[in-house]
Amino acid sequence: MSHSHTKPPSDPALRIKAIETLMLEKGLISLEAVDEFIDICENRIGPRNGAKVVARAWTDAEYRKRLLADGTAAIAELGFQGGQGEHMVVLENTPLVHNVTVCTLCSCYPWPTLGLPPVWYKSSAYRSRVVIEPRKVLSEFGLSIEDEVEVRVWDSNAEMRYLVLPMRPAGSDGLSEDALAGLVTRDSMIGTGLPKSPQGAEP
Repeated sequence: MSHSHTKPPSDPALRIKAIETLMLEKGLISLEAVDEFIDICENRIGPRNGAKVVARAWTDAEYRKRLLADGTAAIAELGFQGGQGEHMVVLENTPLVHNVTVCTLCSCYPWPTLGLPPVWYKSSAYRSRVVIEPRKVLSEFGLSIEDEVEVRVWDSNAEMRYLVLPMRPAGSDGLSEDALAGLVTRDSMIGTGLPKSPQGAEP
């Protein structure tokens, strides 16, 4: 009889877990604090950088051209560079093309612009399925792509990471660059989501 077994965590993951457990036992940290820090890195600080890049591209045609021609250099213009973001390619969504990114081998991710990768991005299910059935996977994120729109899946690696430039949402004319940045979601820059509606955004 064959048995399936869960693959054990890597040595670094085990060491991190041991340190976390020890600090919790000694009362040096709390689970709430750990969760808050992860949320800040995953959803607030990191993605804010990418959102600023997107908002600038939405409002500055010349910057958008530079961003699509040389993502690394254009992103660095706004001060976002460093490890995990040395070689960036920006993929523009259009009415006829929707881009989505993945790392099929591990979890290569543009940290300077998006922060820490979400748990689902690192999961084997996402990494394997999005390249085979991207429309179905996107629908599970609540994103329905019309049949006439081509879905392109881009596989990140240690040499190249990707950032999706989502389409500017309708009704956002007249909003400031800061307000536009507030509409940009992390998932819209991965390709598994869209920017937020401008309803209620401050101009």
